[in-house]
Amino acid sequence: MHTKTIPHGDPYDRPPSGARGPVGTAASLALGAAAGAGGLGAVLALAGVESPLRAPLALFFLLAAPAGAIAAALGRMDPLGRAVAAGAGALAVDLLVAQGMLTLHLWSIRGGVVAVAVFSLALALVGALPQRAGRAPGRGAG
Repeated sequence: MHTKTIPHGDPYDRPPSGARGPVGTAASLALGAAAGAGGLGAVLALAGVESPLRAPLALFFLLAAPAGAIAAALGRMDPLGRAVAAGAGALAVDLLVAQGMLTLHLWSIRGGVVAVAVFSLALALVGALPQRAGRAPGRGAG
């Protein structure tokens, strides 16, 4: 009986693209837990629930929501550069929202959470738009 050997680089020898290894599953679980914690922090802050978890979870939301949206928009950067830019961008968004609310005499915790959530959602939606390949029609090189 003759058996056919598959070369090492055969594409049919790889797992399907939807299959996740243990690292992919752990990363997905960590991302889901972070999203849940941030969402819970936003809900606790918006509802005004008195809880010892409200402040740390709301702070986590205020940092993680814009950082996640910025990181998604910078998808093609190297991971370390994307993490640094997303963290700095999240701090900048939070500081700009706070400064704007203080300048307009509209300071409120709920308003800040809503403003950061709206900004993060808008940036995430823009980042999810497909990127156009090539140049715009009608524009030449010379």
